[in-house]
Amino acid sequence: MAKKPNLSAVEWRVEDGLMPYDQAHDFMETRAAEIRAEQAPERVWLVEHPPLYTAGTSADRADLIDPERFPVFETGRGGQYTYHGPGQRVAYVMMDLKQRKSDVRAYVHDLEELMIRTLAKFGVTGERRDGRVGIWVDQGDGREAKIGAIGVRVRKWVSFHGLALNVNPDLSHFGGIVPCGVTRHGVTSLHDLGVTVPMADVDQALRATFEEVFERDTVDV
Repeated sequence: MAKKPNLSAVEWRVEDGLMPYDQAHDFMETRAAEIRAEQAPERVWLVEHPPLYTAGTSADRADLIDPERFPVFETGRGGQYTYHGPGQRVAYVMMDLKQRKSDVRAYVHDLEELMIRTLAKFGVTGERRDGRVGIWVDQGDGREAKIGAIGVRVRKWVSFHGLALNVNPDLSHFGGIVPCGVTRHGVTSLHDLGVTVPMADVDQALRATFEEVFERDTVDV
């Protein structure tokens, strides 16, 4: 008889190298179904992708400025166009929300809190903005820039997709899209703000903060 998986702790995996987007998407679809069936534990999966654009369910084709620059993937997550690439930490969060509040807004709020507290560990003040999903940095003189994006999908109360935190990506790569449909503000990163920190340190901060915000233990896989 097959041993039933341990469902008490959230799996925590940091993927080496650049993960092809289609492989990541297929894994999330499969794992989400297994979580619903109580056949596999929840997972937070940290990856980096090769340069690419993704289109959420609210994407406006006019916001894809340079469609030939990088591959474009249609995805079922919420939101508009976003960029993924080396130097950006993507965290795919696959969780059973029925074990929390069955509240998607509260879940998104917790993902925002996860990024805010992680940034604070490196002396950066991340902020929410009314009417805009994601995390922003006040640059003074009325200027602000986005440092973290959120795009989630929830099917039968199991979440997948997640967040993207700009550590040290090539910010010029965002020029092929209107990121998240926002034209009046730019994008930034920890490195752009003068914080030169290894990705491994960011991963450790994300993990510690996840356990605080979601009040869950994690286990390496």
